Amino acid sequence: MSPKGRDILKSMVGAVEPAWPETPSAPPPHRPSGAVKAMNLSLGRLGEEAAAAKALRESLASGDKVLEIDPAVVEMSFIRDRIPVDKDPEFERLKQSIQESGQQVPILVRPDPVKAGHYQAAYGHRRLRAAAETGVAVKAVVRKLTDEELILAQGQENGPRVDLSFIERALFARRMDEHGFSRDMIAQALATDKPETSRLLQVAQTIDPEIILAIGPAPKVGRPRWLAFAEKFRETGGRKKVQAVIAGAAFQTLESNSRFDVTWKALEEKGAPQRVEQTLRTQSGGTLASVSRSGKSFRITVKSAAFSDFLARRLAGLAAEFEEENNGK
Repeated sequence: MSPKGRDILKSMVGAVEPAWPETPSAPPPHRPSGAVKAMNLSLGRLGEEAAAAKALRESLASGDKVLEIDPAVVEMSFIRDRIPVDKDPEFERLKQSIQESGQQVPILVRPDPVKAGHYQAAYGHRRLRAAAETGVAVKAVVRKLTDEELILAQGQENGPRVDLSFIERALFARRMDEHGFSRDMIAQALATDKPETSRLLQVAQTIDPEIILAIGPAPKVGRPRWLAFAEKFRETGGRKKVQAVIAGAAFQTLESNSRFDVTWKALEEKGAPQRVEQTLRTQSGGTLASVSRSGKSFRITVKSAAFSDFLARRLAGLAAEFEEENNGK
């Protein structure tokens, strides 16, 4: 990571939830779970994740407080990273957990730069949505963050934990690029190197965002298959093949991984060779011959005996001319 990236992370160390613990040699000891209290947290009983507990300890040590905020005044990040899905079992489990045990880990927000009294979430969008749907206040740490700090915190929360699928990371990279963030910042936000950043952008800039959103996060589909998908998509007719599948009624009934599978199969299908037909006419409009070409097949049907004789006399010369033009190729 560049010195600039490290400085940004240091400025946020009190609020950013680490992606995972600092690579312990042995698994961290089990701690019983406990609800986070807005002003009176019992960190010793917080057991959802060692990383979460570490984040909260640092947050309190730096003087931050966990506040309860109405979810209605908290907006999503100005760059979305997750791809929404109709049915998300993990989200339903999160809602149930919040209903039964309360919100275990606070989200990170910043004051909205435009709307007074409102906030923008840096990370914790699923917890925010779950709190809104269960009708409870969302627990959050409020910090003043620049756009770069917010995006870096957002990416560092999800990226290293492999919480986002490959295509979600790719689409996130594209959206950051469209907002004018540098490749270095994109790489830092996603905790990846420049070659991997280029691969993410290659896929997301090849496939239409509308198609990516229609397919969904496809969590079981990794980089190799998406790269192959992008290559097939570039081929003539690739976009039309995928759009035809997405438009089908049955497509909407499939879960995300299956949606990828059916669109991939459509890209692999060999379509019928395009047939090109042409009619050769004299200047006065008379028909000399009809020409039909499909793939490597070429057929000419002569309608005039005089033109047939003309071609017969010229065939040897045409063959020699062709050989001369293609000599050495």
